[in-house]
Amino acid sequence: MNVLNEWTALACKELGVDPARVDRDVILELTKEVAHGVARPAAPLTAYLLGLAEGSGTAPEDAVARLTTLARNWGEATAQALTGD
Repeated sequence: MNVLNEWTALACKELGVDPARVDRDVILELTKEVAHGVARPAAPLTAYLLGLAEGSGTAPEDAVARLTTLARNWGEATAQALTGD
């Protein structure tokens, strides 16, 4: 078992999370997009926010898609926020 698999299994056990609910590859892809498109420290924050969104009832697929789109369009999104467009 590699370290990432072992960590996922043990962290899920510690938190009482069914590991079958964790799509690790999707989360890693999302955090990669955020780290490269926004800023490295935004990646773990985004993973945390994704967990909060899911905990409040947002479908994980929807949240991941929205966050990925935001990260990919980060430059445009910040320009619009700054100009009010």
